[in-house]
Amino acid sequence: MAGHEHAKAVRAETGLSARRVLVEPMRRNTAMAIAYAASRIRAENPDAVMVALPADHVIPDQRAFRAAIRRAARAALEADVLVTLGVEPRRPDTGLGYIQRGLAVGRKSPGLHRVRRFVEKPNEKTARRYLQRGDYLWNVGIFAWSVGTILEELEEHAPDLQRAWGPLLGSRRRPTAEQLHRIYRRAPSVSIDVAVLERSRRVWTLPVRFHWNDVGTWASLAEELGVKAGRSRSVAGTLVECDSSANLVWSGRRTIALLGVEGIAVIDTPDALLVARLEKSSDVRKLVAQLKASGRSKIT
Repeated sequence: MAGHEHAKAVRAETGLSARRVLVEPMRRNTAMAIAYAASRIRAENPDAVMVALPADHVIPDQRAFRAAIRRAARAALEADVLVTLGVEPRRPDTGLGYIQRGLAVGRKSPGLHRVRRFVEKPNEKTARRYLQRGDYLWNVGIFAWSVGTILEELEEHAPDLQRAWGPLLGSRRRPTAEQLHRIYRRAPSVSIDVAVLERSRRVWTLPVRFHWNDVGTWASLAEELGVKAGRSRSVAGTLVECDSSANLVWSGRRTIALLGVEGIAVIDTPDALLVARLEKSSDVRKLVAQLKASGRSKIT
């Protein structure tokens, strides 16, 4: 599944035909995307298990990842539950949500636990306490469930959303572009966590220990690229530094010169220049909101 601006790239990268790539006409967050995907999958296979991964995941250990997905999918199918992978935290991250692990579910699904609660992004003091307790996991946005189960839970816990995507149910035909646009315009913008997972009593978690990162922020991208004290990285463009380190630069044709600075991101695009401390880069959405409020919504 992709937005229209990424559909061509997704098809090229995956080798899938246009028919196998669902294209959203507009952004309506993860609940609507999952409802649309589950509806189309169920039209082809009512017993299917789907895996949803709504983030920019980096998981180097593919073997461990495949094994975890198989275990999660098996539990989802056999126990008729919603399974979310929870990564054991390696730092007190304030940019991620957390899952509090509950009791083990039993011998039929070893390693899986019931979810006690979901927690939104905490402050640093709270995140440190979670790390020390040991029963909190990063909520990384990797889910497995049968299409029937997730559609049942959406219908129960997200009636406003169900009223929008209801016309998709029961039809084996793909909606026309006009129908899909109309459905999306009616749909509320809400995450699957808020719409279903935080309300459902059928949620289990599978704790995993493999390395994981979400390169959805400049700080996480910098971490994956090895940016640290004494080492900066330029993803694109030319970087010249003096008495500077631990910086990330992404630019076009212009040379970026840094003097006496540390731990910043410099993102130079044709329509805007972003300069931010790396640890604050997850707050870029606040700038986006200000830009939209001032009528500059076309700035990317």
